[in-house]
Formats: sequence, structure tokens, C-alpha cells
Amino acid sequence: MASLTEILILHGLLPIEKLDTLMAGDPADESAVRALVDSGVITEAQFARARAEQAGLAFVELIDFPVDRHAVSLVTPAMSRRHQVLPIAIEAGRLVLAMVDPGNVFAIDDVRESARMRVIPVVAEKNDLLAAIARYHRADDELSNLTTTMEDEQATVEASSAFGVSDSLDDDAPIVRFVNLLVSQAIQDKASDIHIEPAEHNLRVRYRIDGVLHEMQRAPKSIQNGVISRLKIMSDIDIAERRKPQDGRMSVSHAGRQIDLRVATLPTVWGEKIVMRILDNSSTTMDLHALNLLEHNYEAYKKSYTKPYGMILITGPTGSGKSTTLYTTLNSVARPEINVITVEDPVEYRMADINQVQVNPKAGLTFASALRSILRSDPDVVLLGEIRDHETAQIAIEASLTGHLVLSTLHTNDAPSAITRLTEMGIEPFLVGSALDCVVAQRLARRLCDRCKAPAEVTVERLNQLRFGFDPTQPLPVLYQPIGCQNCSKTGYRGRLAVHEVMTVSENIERLAVDRASSADIGRAARLEGMISLRDDGWEKVRMGLTSIEEILRVVA
Repeated sequence: MASLTEILILHGLLPIEKLDTLMAGDPADESAVRALVDSGVITEAQFARARAEQAGLAFVELIDFPVDRHAVSLVTPAMSRRHQVLPIAIEAGRLVLAMVDPGNVFAIDDVRESARMRVIPVVAEKNDLLAAIARYHRADDELSNLTTTMEDEQATVEASSAFGVSDSLDDDAPIVRFVNLLVSQAIQDKASDIHIEPAEHNLRVRYRIDGVLHEMQRAPKSIQNGVISRLKIMSDIDIAERRKPQDGRMSVSHAGRQIDLRVATLPTVWGEKIVMRILDNSSTTMDLHALNLLEHNYEAYKKSYTKPYGMILITGPTGSGKSTTLYTTLNSVARPEINVITVEDPVEYRMADINQVQVNPKAGLTFASALRSILRSDPDVVLLGEIRDHETAQIAIEASLTGHLVLSTLHTNDAPSAITRLTEMGIEPFLVGSALDCVVAQRLARRLCDRCKAPAEVTVERLNQLRFGFDPTQPLPVLYQPIGCQNCSKTGYRGRLAVHEVMTVSENIERLAVDRASSADIGRAARLEGMISLRDDGWEKVRMGLTSIEEILRVVA
């Protein structure tokens, strides 16, 4: 039987210079090839194809494979995850089993015993298989079963605590498993937020995925108190207080990594609503090029953040990716020879070698008081989580005028409005014009799924109506629309990208600020100087095939 190394060489996938470190037929052949995958010499898919060829088995791409759900149900989710296997079809009375390691005879034996059928192994790429296991063995069914169990056991649970849950519940208690499944499924689905909302007759669970809320579960009203109290205990929130909003934080372990969740409670007429923001920075690359800035915008922004002083503001509504842009910028400017201090509420991402301060109003540590203190700590770069009031804005402006680079966020609809917003806060217009160096407005739009997007039918009239810039003497640009497939859960979108408006504060804009010009006048002047508006930036990303016209219209006015 040929070794993996020989197969890779035969197909021209293994550089010849690797032969002196890889001996064909060596017992450690598979480990050596796995090391090549880890180092990026070959891909996971090429490794899986070589494994399939070596074993004389078929290779399957599960993302497009018509998986038989009846076959999936013949093996428990626990066994699938433990052995990294997934039954995908039944052929002539035999079970087709997708595997990462076709040589795992223990897995084949366990599946044969469980399904009581002969097994035909096939090979799949590891990441492809794990995604399919997550997709077909979702927690939904188990959640439904648990809600029934909890209803049956509600009397027992309520007896253990006046609030429907005890602090000492073991990990197998239905209420604990229910909450753990809700959180793990949200992380699995790459949700950014979990909404747990009491209604009149039930408890609704929704996940925000790619910026859009999706209803995932409706649980009986009877388990509401138990679920909410369990989450409050995990977040170190007072379970006895139900009349006012509270904030907390909790950590969970998922797939071998620690993930933080920011938790907020809000009293409603039907009970306390809980929203959990998932702070998973493992998916954040901290690379400015990954922010999808157009070349023109990137150069303008880079020119500002590489200066030793001045103020840079990131504006946009809640959930528009402002914090990600701030942290990525901070990661680009932070060096061992400068002192970087942040003041945040809360500290969303913990960064190495950065001094991060958590605001604590109860202890008197507000944005303004913390900012006054850190300016005595010899900072070079200061990051403010948000400018909320006159006092914070005044100190931040003065800091930027005295040799510090200040990064912060502001809630405005576009970049020019940031100048008028600071003026409305009571800051002198001449100080705003002098201190402010750059304003970036941004929104998050859903990215088209690369596997199923298709060309859209567009007309000249439609493009003219949208003010979509194009050359009328040339053929119409090829634009794309969402279709929907298994890869994107039938939505047509997978992941998100940012749409930007980068305004550099020039001498002309500074004069307009001093004259208290309106944001519309400032915007016109900025566009004449080359600023690309949010919508035009969105149209450019539509032209690049990254998103759709409808998505840009959804997020940009």
C-alpha cells in the first residue's frame, strides 16, 4: 500500500525538497503529513483526499452532499462527536459513514453495533465533517426534550429554591443542561447575541446571526424563573433583584477555549429579559486589512492613526463593529516603546501588553475621572470606550491637543455629524476643529455566500434610481444576489463585512466647524475633497461581488 507521502508526491502536492525529511513508508508517515497540514504546506482537503486514496475509499464533500436525516438519526450525537463520524446515507441496506480517520476500527464497530447495520466508510475533510455534525446534530431536539423534562420536574426544582433554581445544582440538572445547550448552540451558530425574552405564555429564545435575529426556541412559561435565575447566578447578578436592570459577565468553555459573555437584564411586563453578548475574540483577526476598507479609505485612515497625536472617532449605531475597528487600530499602533491605556465599559476584549481600565460608577470610577487619572500615568495612546458627556469629551479633546493619540467612539449617523455632535455637547467649535483628525462612520452588512450567490438581473433604470455609479458606454456590471444553500443555512449570506465613510478633517472642514456649519454642509465639503459616502462605499462592495444591493439598502439610509 502506498504511503500518504507517496500519494502526495504522485499528485504533485508535496514539494520535492520535503523528501529529505519525509521517508515514504515510514511508520510516522501520517504524523509527518499532519505536520505539513499544520504548517500550511498542504491543505486539510488534500490530506483527506490522500487518506481516502490510500485506503481505497471514496472522498465526499459534505457541504453539497444530500445527507439522509434518517441515516443521521441512527447514531447518537455523542458518538458522532466522540469518534468524529457522521452517517450520511443508506445504500443497499448498508450505512455510509463519513469519517476523518478511516482506520479507526473502534468507531466503525461502535456505529455498527448502534445502528445494527453493516458500515461503508468514506473519508471527509475534518472541518467539513465537524461543521456537518454541528449542523445535523443541533441542540434543538435535546432542548425540546429538556423543556418537557423540566416541566415535569418543576415542582422539585421550585422546592429547592424560592426562585426556581439552586446555586448548587449539579451539571446534569435539566435547568443547567438547558442553559448550557442554549449558550453552546449560539456559539456553534456564530451568533453575536442571545436574547431570552419572557412573553405572556412562553419564553422565547432568539439568536442574532450576521446582524439579523432568528427565533430558535420557544420554551414553556413554567421554566422561565429557573432559566433566568440560573443565568443570573452564572453571571454573578443578584437573583433577588427583579425590578431594575443589572449587568454581569460570565465565562464558558466551548471546544477547548474560554469564551466570555456580557450579560444584561431588563425588567419587562412579563418578566426579566436577558441579552447575552458573545465576546469571542478568537474569530477577530486584529488585522486592519480584514476590515474591508477600500484602498482610498485605508490610506486616509492609516495617515491619521500613525500620527503621534490627535483624535480619531469611530461612529455608528450599536452593533456596527465600532469596538472591533478600535481594537484592531489599537493592535496596529501598540508597540513596546509606547504606553497604551484604555478606559472601557465594559472591557470586551482583553489584549496583551495593554493597560485596560474597567469603568466602575459605583466606586466613583467614571469615564471622566478615569481619564483624568490616566493622563497622569504618562500615556502615549488613550482609548476611550465611548464619549457620552461634556466632561469626558472636554478632557479627551484636551488630551489630543497635548500630544496624545486619542481613539474613541460616538453615536452619530455619519462622519460629518460627529463634529456637530461634539459642538452640541458644549465643546468649543475651534477646539473640535483643532483636535479632531479623522472620523470613521461604519455599518455592518451581510456578506454573500460564496457557494450559492448568483448573478442578479439589473436594469439601467434601477441603477440610475439607486445612484449606482457606472459607465453607460460599457456593459452593465455583473452584480450578485443571495440564493441559499446548506453552507449558509438557506439565507444566502455567510459572515459580515463593514461599510465605511472616512472623513479626514482638513483646513476647510476645520473652518466650517469653527463657523458652526451644519453636518450637511460639512458632508458636501468632505465629498468634494474625496470622501466616499457610506452608500457609495457599499455600492463598491456590491460591484466587487461581496454583498447585494438589498443588503446595502437595509443598512445604509
